[in-house]
Formats: sequence, C-alpha cells, structure tokens
Amino acid sequence: MTIREILHHPDERLRTKAESVSKYDGKLETLVADMFETMYAAPGIGLAATQIDVHLKVIVVDCGKQDPCPLHFINPELIRLEGIEQMEEGCLSVPGIFETVSRAESIKVRAFDKCGIQFEMEADGLLAVCIQHEIEHLEGKLFVDMLSNFKQKRIIKKLSKLNI
Repeated sequence: MTIREILHHPDERLRTKAESVSKYDGKLETLVADMFETMYAAPGIGLAATQIDVHLKVIVVDCGKQDPCPLHFINPELIRLEGIEQMEEGCLSVPGIFETVSRAESIKVRAFDKCGIQFEMEADGLLAVCIQHEIEHLEGKLFVDMLSNFKQKRIIKKLSKLNI
C-alpha cells in the first residue's frame, strides 16, 4: 500500500469528471487499498480517487464505529435522496476549512465493490453526508462550491497564505 499525494484546492485537476471503472482487477484493488491508506494517514473519513489525481469513479469512507465502515464504492450513483440536514463539513483537499453545508438527510446509493459485485445501501447522518461529498468529487465539485462567492474567495486567500 502507498500513501498518495492529495490535491489541494484550487488545483484544476480536482475539477476533472471521473470516468466509470470498467476493469475489476488487481490495479483496482491496489487503488482502493492506497486510497484507504492515504485517507487514514491524512487523517480523514472519506476520499475520492479524483483527490489523488486518479479520475475513476472510486470512493472510500470510514466514519467510525457507529456506521458499517470501512466501505468502498465503485461507480457509485445516488438513487434516492430524502430530507435536508445541515452539517459542518471539511475536506482533505481544502485543509483546515470547515463550513456548514446543506445535504440530503438520508440516501440510497447503488455501486459495485472492488470485485465487481453490485450492491445497494441506505445511509443517513454522517455516513450519508460523507458519501454525497465524495460522489461530488467524482463530478468535479467541491463542498466549497456550495458556499457564497465571498466565502470561496476567503478560503482561497487563506489556503494561499498557508502555502497549500
């Protein structure tokens, strides 16, 4: 397993839309293992392949003891979103920044595991927020995109002062 470099906002590679995974092989298993290793080392609770400059639809999450984790999702798609909740979010690609964001309160996601077996899963709370957040990375979006222009500019200014 290898710890990979995490891209930081405003790196344009974070805006690249990921492609679907078509091969379920050893390379995919290595990618998933590297993503977990990278996420834990950061430390974080979620990571999308886009954040390590691999533009495939792969995410990993581990929200801790209260949720069935660690989990990985290949080619994830949200098939149900219900309710609205606000939660403070952070991001490994936007280090040190935490802002309140509105997302669906509960979700249903369809995806494949690293062996190519399709599954569906329901989630709520922190796990639902984390899955939504990571899927947005695969679409080239960041949680800061949901904030006002003023807050976005303030965040970029703060990150540039930190040399990130």
